[in-house]
Amino acid sequence: MDIFAHKKGGKDTHMGTTDVITKNYIRQNDVFADACNYLIYGGKAIIRPEELKEMDTAELGILFGNGVHNKGRKKPESVQKYRDVLKSAVVMQDGQAAYLIIGIENQTDIHCAMPVRNMIYDALQYGKQVDQTARRNQRNRRTRVQKKGEFLSGFYKEDKLIPVITFVIHFGAEEWDGPMSLKEMMDLQDEVLEEYIQDYRIYLIDPVKLTEEELGKFKSSLREVLMFMKYSKDEEKMDEFIRNNENMSRMDRMAAEVMKCIGKIPMEIEEGGEVNMCKAIDDMMEKRERKGRQEGIQKGIQKGIREGREKGIQEGKKAGQLEVLMELAMDGILSVKVAADKASMSVNDFEKQLEKVTSKG
Repeated sequence: MDIFAHKKGGKDTHMGTTDVITKNYIRQNDVFADACNYLIYGGKAIIRPEELKEMDTAELGILFGNGVHNKGRKKPESVQKYRDVLKSAVVMQDGQAAYLIIGIENQTDIHCAMPVRNMIYDALQYGKQVDQTARRNQRNRRTRVQKKGEFLSGFYKEDKLIPVITFVIHFGAEEWDGPMSLKEMMDLQDEVLEEYIQDYRIYLIDPVKLTEEELGKFKSSLREVLMFMKYSKDEEKMDEFIRNNENMSRMDRMAAEVMKCIGKIPMEIEEGGEVNMCKAIDDMMEKRERKGRQEGIQKGIQKGIREGREKGIQEGKKAGQLEVLMELAMDGILSVKVAADKASMSVNDFEKQLEKVTSKG
């Protein structure tokens, strides 16, 4: 959920639908693990889908204190934000277990304040951990004597936080050109000052920037989804991708929903089973070509009508001008030669026109 987004009518409705579809897709453990393994371990299957557990996406933070020691005082201020997807993970490396909390934010549009947004999410998660630990320590305080620094926070010296990592997946065909770090959002001129300013980077999967080799490191349907977005503006590459990728003919339903929504493909997707995206995209491209031909024919007809009308007006003006000049010549106001010159005609042709008029009269 984009906490910084501004609603703008119909577009927001489409974005809302896309947001729900991409969240549901990334929430699948195999897809979530695939994205994490690419960004952290270069595609090695270290984080296993079965070791992922869904977490509450609401990040509630208590500002300046956890409220444990504030009896009788004003209730501390709190702030709440909602992530897209949040999971806990157990990572086994060299027989050692490491515990992580991983969030993934889905962006259909480029977000120029993403470093700040992710920093807030992560800070709130750390704040939640401190608060939960302090409450647990409060319940068990009789078994442990608090030191002065521990009393202020409720967080004991031996307590440890679980690392929090937030990734971003760009579900768009444009190259991400937003800031990649907190410092990129600043106008830092002083090198000495810059050394003391904390930075905060975003870790991004941007399909447009991925090479063929990098795309090959994905193991789930996320690879096809990213390739679809990467080639969505290149018909030749898209056609080659569809023809040479047999997975596209048996795409899982949720991945197909993402492609349908992102690519605005007019197709019906039935519940359960696999989806033939090759046929769906072929039908879409054929429909577009047919529509293009029809629009071209219609434009040609309209142009012909418009040009014919303009030609008729010009010919009418010319005929009217000729009639006036002939009347002036017959009345002796203008000589035949002068009248012919003004009509852009030869004297001989002008006299023939005069003969036609006089013979009718």
